[in-house]
Amino acid sequence: MPDNDSQRPADPADAPGSDVVSGADGARDPSSVTTPVTDAGTADAAATDTAPLVQPAPLDEVMLAMDVVDTLRHREQLVAKELASGARDEDMYERLRQVYAAQGITVPERILREGVDALRENRFVYVPKGSRSARRWALFYVNRRRWAGLALLVVVLVAAGLFAYDAGVRAPRRALVADLQSTRTQIVAVSDDPAATAQAATLFQQSQVALDRGDYGEARADLESLEAILTQLQRSYTLRIVANPETGVWRVPDLNTGARNYYIIVEAIDANGRRVTLPVRSEEDGQVRNVSSWGMRVDEAVFFGVSDDKSDDGIIQNDEFGIKRVGRLEPEYRFPTTGASITSW
Repeated sequence: MPDNDSQRPADPADAPGSDVVSGADGARDPSSVTTPVTDAGTADAAATDTAPLVQPAPLDEVMLAMDVVDTLRHREQLVAKELASGARDEDMYERLRQVYAAQGITVPERILREGVDALRENRFVYVPKGSRSARRWALFYVNRRRWAGLALLVVVLVAAGLFAYDAGVRAPRRALVADLQSTRTQIVAVSDDPAATAQAATLFQQSQVALDRGDYGEARADLESLEAILTQLQRSYTLRIVANPETGVWRVPDLNTGARNYYIIVEAIDANGRRVTLPVRSEEDGQVRNVSSWGMRVDEAVFFGVSDDKSDDGIIQNDEFGIKRVGRLEPEYRFPTTGASITSW
């Protein structure tokens, strides 16, 4: 048996797309008109959902061209020959395409060509304004603290170098000049020996010539000689004949074996009665030795006269061989002597 509800005629109001008619003449009821309302946001969202996916916008062409130029500059060794010869541009473009392809970037041919042209025309290159000297002064001012530190370091190093040079070279030279002048002045003041004064004057003149030609070694040697003269002039002592153990010796010279050289042994005694050590040159070997007693060469008569003086009672009555006074280079001898000496026997 068929369902009653399913057999009912359809309500016109339920029909899709139908209008509700009111009244006998079938006029439309304005209040019953249904107008479909569409939300703007919903519509846009729907449009977005249904629109096809759009690829991200490519890099700005100017920036991409600048990147091409930068790439060319960083790989200038690879493309220098290609830039120099237009016939090989295609090889350079191919290298550029490979460089960007390795980075996953596709660069249009037009951008590659614009980049190459920009490199040739020095586009995207900063050209400094103003004169070169003005830019240098500006850079110097900007970096003034660093330059000030460097300048201070240079000043310190230069000052240290000058100080070291002055202390190590110039100061000793000034001292040498001063010592030469001072020593000569002292010699002149103390000398009572014309020979010593003349010798000092000669040495001083030689030192000045050596200084003028920069030979400081010779000047120092002259100073040492002057100091030795001054030391000898300042000494004062008495030469006394030694009584024990030996008063005199004799030698047979190598050049004349038939002769004899006679020597009296003496010692230097200062004003306080102390023995003085002196530099003495031996005539036998020419060596200078510091000794407190040495032999003075005399003739045979003097030698045996001193021997006889000692033989009578073991005491030498006349034992003063000579006296050295201040201001004199050599002693004043009381016995005849050649001045030659020996330092060992």
